[in-house]
Amino acid sequence: MHGEYKVPGGKLVVVDLEVEDGRLKDVRVAGDFFLEPDEALLAINRALEGAPADTDARGLAGRVEAALPEGTVMFGFTADAVGVAVRRALAHATDWTDYDWQLIHEGPQPPALHMALDEVLTEEVALGRRPPTLRVWEWASPAVIIGSFQSLRNEVDPEGAERHGVEVVRRISGGGAMFVEPGNTITYSLYVPESLVSGLSFADSYAYLDDWVLGALGDMGISAWYQPLNDIATDAGKIGGAAQKRVVTGAGAVLHHVTMSYDIDADKMVEVLRIGREKLSDKGTRNAKKRVDPLRRQTGLARAAVIDRMIASFRERYGLTDGKVTEEEAARAQRLAEAKFGSREWTTRVP
Repeated sequence: MHGEYKVPGGKLVVVDLEVEDGRLKDVRVAGDFFLEPDEALLAINRALEGAPADTDARGLAGRVEAALPEGTVMFGFTADAVGVAVRRALAHATDWTDYDWQLIHEGPQPPALHMALDEVLTEEVALGRRPPTLRVWEWASPAVIIGSFQSLRNEVDPEGAERHGVEVVRRISGGGAMFVEPGNTITYSLYVPESLVSGLSFADSYAYLDDWVLGALGDMGISAWYQPLNDIATDAGKIGGAAQKRVVTGAGAVLHHVTMSYDIDADKMVEVLRIGREKLSDKGTRNAKKRVDPLRRQTGLARAAVIDRMIASFRERYGLTDGKVTEEEAARAQRLAEAKFGSREWTTRVP
């Protein structure tokens, strides 16, 4: 069995192993990490040898930590990363480069249709009818997108939304509300097979699926990092947030979508969203306007240029061919937008 885990912001950890009578056998850890002293690698392998195959990642990491020689230095990886790589091997996890990725970047769409496309395309990947896909959104109108479990009345000021012509829609993933305007927001979705995140905890999958965009931002001069559970942060402030939805249809798939602020009308945002003190209390700020620092200010690049560089970075890492929403997918999404995501029943399902 073979497992790989690229540590977000770090190095690659590779594990090859066998399982015999429910225990790990012939464990061999490798990677492009740095480790001192040399004999620490043998200690890691010996620590994992004979471990019950159902040991979780933290338990495996504990065995590694206990076996490391005094003074061991691990750079670019951790004992936890080794545990994750082992779990991915046991789960027969796949890697980004195992797939032929497709790009969808089409014209502006209404907010409800974007919500519907996320559901349809995730299901298509789960059923094996669509390859893993990166979709970059274009917005036809301003919107507030609330999480699947958020209270509508607690998150949105209806008078502010009506005054500014902002449509309110509810997505299928959890997480918080997002305020978007055409030209001021960069939103993308990843539709990935469940096997790509096999062996990863829910939290680890966020960091794993965000790693490529952190690299793309770094190429644009932005030092960004993943901030648990679902934020993309910089020294200047938060620039984006992610959310996920797992689909168990077919072989299973994961929707991972991210909204980043290219520019933002902060005054309008706080008139539309009810951003309370409790939400701000763990963000290190007393002012909602200071929570987000737009990409325009940090890069000095046009929005289209930022998107082009993000796509180029993904293509260089994993390969990417241009594609489109099929006629059948578009028809299904349109029906879903009308029957579900555009309905008051769905939007107010948590009043």
